[in-house]
Amino acid sequence: MIAFLLAAALAQAPTLQQRLALPLPEQRRLMVERIRTDVRKSAPSAATPALDRALEIIGKLPREDFVAPEGRRFAYVDTPQQIGYEQTISDPYVVAIMTAALDLPPAANVLDVGTGSGYQAAVLSSLAAKVWSIEIVDPLAKAAAKRLKRMGYRNVAVRSGDGFAGWPESAPFDGIIVAAGSATVPQPLIDQLKPGGRLVMPIGKSQVFEQLLVITKQLDGSLSRCSLGWAMFVPLTGKGQTPDDPRALFDRSVPLCHGNPIT
Repeated sequence: MIAFLLAAALAQAPTLQQRLALPLPEQRRLMVERIRTDVRKSAPSAATPALDRALEIIGKLPREDFVAPEGRRFAYVDTPQQIGYEQTISDPYVVAIMTAALDLPPAANVLDVGTGSGYQAAVLSSLAAKVWSIEIVDPLAKAAAKRLKRMGYRNVAVRSGDGFAGWPESAPFDGIIVAAGSATVPQPLIDQLKPGGRLVMPIGKSQVFEQLLVITKQLDGSLSRCSLGWAMFVPLTGKGQTPDDPRALFDRSVPLCHGNPIT
């Protein structure tokens, strides 16, 4: 009976073409349902209250306003999109997982490295008292700042600069999200993380073998880390840029945070 009901449910699930024909708010609702279902299937322990909070925000946020005009039709297809200057907007699944992994306290002070179009900063805005967002590509930074201001996000500050250096005058941060990969975590970001805070960032000696790490700064200043699974992001540029090493291997010594929510 269970197998029959599962087969019936799958048969009723809308195809991609059917979803694209739906109004955007309905597409957004279905996308959030898919993310929640996928997390529960791949890593049930990752289906936390923090994930519910992130998905509630994502379910209200018009992603079509953060993608290129030619990509609006596919705003709720769970995939990254090019936004120009060889940069991308992360797919909503990864945004949800990274946001939930921060598990921010009330009135949090947050750093967002790699503003892009501003989508991640907009998600964080509803969870934090203040979001400081840095983008190394100046035209993207200026466009994101205008977009977020136009949409009413008054607690987000955007500036153009090298995210490697962080935003020291606004530190310490309860959480830091970095939407670009590097071989190591920039030391300035570690220094600017508040004791008890978390940093979420793709790390790997090769872009092909990155994993999304959650790094927690203990009260004594020591660091612990766990992995959310395999990931592939655009590379961190500026001082944090490292050459891709095709000989690098996935670091299997890092324990998984919640099973493996990113597969």
